[in-house]
Amino acid sequence: MADERYEHFAHGADIGVRGFGPTPAAAVATAAKVAIGCRAPALEFLLVDWLNAVIFEMATRRMLFGRFAVAIAGDRLEAEAWGEAVDVARHAPAVEPKGATMTELEVECGESGEWRAQCVIDV
Repeated sequence: MADERYEHFAHGADIGVRGFGPTPAAAVATAAKVAIGCRAPALEFLLVDWLNAVIFEMATRRMLFGRFAVAIAGDRLEAEAWGEAVDVARHAPAVEPKGATMTELEVECGESGEWRAQCVIDV
């Protein structure tokens, strides 16, 4: 969807990731076909749990993900991630993400109605 996008932001020695979309699920899908599910009491904690689940799947499966389908219902996030095996020569990974943090953690809807989901990723 054209309204869904992500960006990185600088944060000391780490990397921040911020997703945008017309719904909370779209914003979170943009901050991995592997089924991923998590449960948390608030959208902010769902974002951190989701990103950490994606990082875990990347590390254990040695994959990079490029497309996600995310659904959020209450305190539950269900997702599918599509990707491919890491090819160091082709992908040339610069850093390895260690985990999502609570630093600058926000999931909120702006005045325009667009949702923003962000946190800092420890690398």
